[in-house]
Amino acid sequence: MPTFDIVSKIDGQTLDNAINTAKKEILNRYDFNDSKSTIDLDKKTNEITIVTENDMRLKAIQDSIISRMVKQHLDSNALDFGKEQYASGNMIRKEIKVKEGIDKEAAKKIVKKIKDSGLKVQASIMDDQVRVQGKKIDDLQAVISLCRSDDFGQPLQFINMRD
Repeated sequence: MPTFDIVSKIDGQTLDNAINTAKKEILNRYDFNDSKSTIDLDKKTNEITIVTENDMRLKAIQDSIISRMVKQHLDSNALDFGKEQYASGNMIRKEIKVKEGIDKEAAKKIVKKIKDSGLKVQASIMDDQVRVQGKKIDDLQAVISLCRSDDFGQPLQFINMRD
């Protein structure tokens, strides 16, 4: 029986390249001259930490990170922007989480959307991914186009298409 998996993953190396390019871009900008701004990517926890002086610079750094991700063909919906926190002195710290895997709510929405479509396929939630089975590959391709047309709050990839 043909199957495929719906997942939400970000390539770690590509994300690291985007962050490093954003760092270089920020350090070379004139308005960041004499700035103590830092951008750090923790690869283990998939968390980006920004520390800077004011809101204007924070917004510029976020925009730079998003534009670099788009240029690297990464979806910026994978970023979960937290709240700003005041670090020591007059510095502002912001932690941005990178979403990995489909959370339960999004998985339930995906399965409901597939079941409501009337296609003859079965969708089941398996940990942080959704597996879709059907008798015809055409039905599975219809499910892929159905999922691409809707926004579930995070980027989706379709992998492991098998006969």
